[in-house]
Amino acid sequence: MPTFTDKPLNRARLGALYSDFAPLRTLNPDGYQANIQAWRHGLASATRAGVVPSRESNPDLLSLTVDQELLRALETKEWGMPLALGTVIQDAVSKKEMIPVKEFVGSEESVYARKGWTLLGVGDVVRWGLKQVGLVNDGGDKLINGKFVVLGNLEEAGKEVERRAQEGVKGRVERIYSKSLFQEIYRNVLGKEHALSETDMGFLLKFLQRDKGLLSFDGSTIKFKAPGEKSASPITMEDTTIASLKTLIKDLDLQTSVLTKRVDELSLTAKEAVARKNRVSALAALRSKNLAETTLSKRHATLAQLEEVISKIEQAADQVELVRVMEGSTKVLAGLNKEVGGVERVDDVVDQLREEMERVDEVGNVIAEPGRENVVVDEGEVDEELEAMEREEGEKEEAKERVKREERERRETEETRRRLDALEQAEREAAQAKTAAQKKAEQESIAEKEIDEEFKRVSLDPTAEHVPS
Repeated sequence: MPTFTDKPLNRARLGALYSDFAPLRTLNPDGYQANIQAWRHGLASATRAGVVPSRESNPDLLSLTVDQELLRALETKEWGMPLALGTVIQDAVSKKEMIPVKEFVGSEESVYARKGWTLLGVGDVVRWGLKQVGLVNDGGDKLINGKFVVLGNLEEAGKEVERRAQEGVKGRVERIYSKSLFQEIYRNVLGKEHALSETDMGFLLKFLQRDKGLLSFDGSTIKFKAPGEKSASPITMEDTTIASLKTLIKDLDLQTSVLTKRVDELSLTAKEAVARKNRVSALAALRSKNLAETTLSKRHATLAQLEEVISKIEQAADQVELVRVMEGSTKVLAGLNKEVGGVERVDDVVDQLREEMERVDEVGNVIAEPGRENVVVDEGEVDEELEAMEREEGEKEEAKERVKREERERRETEETRRRLDALEQAEREAAQAKTAAQKKAEQESIAEKEIDEEFKRVSLDPTAEHVPS
């Protein structure tokens, strides 16, 4: 079942979605549009995720096949089949959210230029119009089988291709691909879980060429537009050759990888045969290894030659672009120089400008003359004002010096006091240490005297009489 919204739906909402809600088109337009949008989102998401039933192993991600099999896949035990699926498809087609494949592929006009796609005949259009105003209600729109391109999925894939193509500045060679190489690089634009099918790739290339103007495609070669171009230029013979070279280099690179792995495997096989004393197997493995190494060497040589060729082509293409830019720049400079009018015209303009500037100076001098005659300056007053300003400035400087001197004296006084305090502290500690040393010495002296007296009182001669103290 498709994911209708990002939030889980309750039973009542699911019941409404599976019911025939076509009459709501006139009775409850908001509810009708909500159901249509839920189904559109669900079908597009299911298609993009590759969970829509498909007979192919690689399901289409950009197109939806509407048939009885889809109805059975959407059927539930509780709600049965979606009765308004035909209404949903018709509405999506009318709004160009889904486009019939035949119309999409066969049209030369952009999908954004058409007023709308339709599957209805004249009678069906009349009946549909009457149903819009509620005059006819036949129980819902009939489900029309067919395959439809899902425009939302196509646009999402196109945006991812455009984002990748615009990463970095790419030269002409880098903007050219063969169809197989393009599919290999861009097949996972909708996620790594599912790759675009061959059918999807055809729709995507058609969309990017016709509707977006992002690239040119002639069935085998693809060329992205250059930076600054409104649309990609047509495919040339040189583009086809470049695409073939790039594909061949890619194939040779793959072949060298396979051959390298083959050489390693045969070498290991030969060593194992030697270890088992199986000389015949070892010789066979070594012969195969020798052949593989010869082939690998040739492939490497061919690959190196092709890489050199493609490098030269890329260099030549860059030179063509450079010459084209230089040619355009030359034309721009020529046009600008033509507007300037040559050296003689510039000299005339400069001379005229110089004359006009001299006239301005003359006018200014004439205007200033009367002012100079009438202005009388009292030199004595000016000198007194200057002396007052100098005196005021001197007083300011003296005040600054006085403040600096007082601050310096304060810091010096504080430093002296700190040093005196430290000296007094050191003297006190020295005196205390000296007193403690003297006291210790006196105690030791007293202890020695007591020991001497004790020795004098006690004789070491056992025959001597003890003299009581």
